[in-house]
Amino acid sequence: MTAATLAPLLERFFTQRLMNERRVSPHTICSYRDTFRLLLTFTHQRLHKPPSALAFEQIDAPLVVAFLDYLEKQRGLGARSRNLRLTAIHSFFRYAAFELPAHSAQIQRVLAIPSKRFTRTLVRFLTRAEVDALLAAPDRRTWFGRRDHAFILMAVQTGLRLSEITAVTRDELVLEAGAHVRVIGKGRKERCTPLAKPTVAVLKAWLRDRPWGEACLVFPNAKGGRLTVHGVKYMLDKHAAAATRVCPSLNGKRVTVHLLRHTMALEMLQAGVDRAVIALWLGHESVETTQIYLEATLAMKEQALDKATPPWGKPGRFRADDRLLSFLNNL
Repeated sequence: MTAATLAPLLERFFTQRLMNERRVSPHTICSYRDTFRLLLTFTHQRLHKPPSALAFEQIDAPLVVAFLDYLEKQRGLGARSRNLRLTAIHSFFRYAAFELPAHSAQIQRVLAIPSKRFTRTLVRFLTRAEVDALLAAPDRRTWFGRRDHAFILMAVQTGLRLSEITAVTRDELVLEAGAHVRVIGKGRKERCTPLAKPTVAVLKAWLRDRPWGEACLVFPNAKGGRLTVHGVKYMLDKHAAAATRVCPSLNGKRVTVHLLRHTMALEMLQAGVDRAVIALWLGHESVETTQIYLEATLAMKEQALDKATPPWGKPGRFRADDRLLSFLNNL
């Protein structure tokens, strides 16, 4: 079996598989890129060999496991982040299985590395009073305040992802009859999300403002370009801190675009909207993904409790358990 150089294979994985064939989002490209930068840096320190000179067979299962342990113990990554890095590595090795069938044993051992289980926390969300306080925080006498107010309102009403809302252009907004926004979401799926009348009014007023930059973005940054992850974080942190002074329950809550997305989904669910409709609205691959919102709020659980038979209802006649079931129950 001849040695295969890692560099050209990894380059083809990014350019051919991810960008041309699968057409993954820029967010996914960045996530996978960062994974392999970390992996190659770790390998260089461990094997004392520059990344461009590495052979494919040197990236074996023991090295990948050691890399994952390093991420957890040295860099302090949690199980979720560790699993995301492993997902990127698995994706590359599935591609390598077609390109290098002679290395199938090595590839299968890497693919057999399991994800780490973790405790799933309840979905966090904002109350209506907290949302109102957050919307009132930006100073709408300034250009940035009007932008931030429109951004937060659109985020909490549409439930768009961070990558989706920061990429929206003026051409993708329809603010007349049948108002909606069109986005290319996760998995390269196009979807249209309706806009409520208050959101349309705010967006119309915002778009009458002086254009900023040449990219025709609805929510540009100070230089006219696309808002970055850090830019959005700074914006939301600033307004959440101001809103906390009015609404103390916001204290300790980390406000993100994803939190606003959860808030919108929970409000729709509590209003009686079918899970399938919410899944389509959010761009979920499966209706089962929306199941997490059913577990997030006590209000819906209390409604279910009200519909249940009260414990003081008329008891039924006692019947002894089946002998075999009794045996299993007592194990």
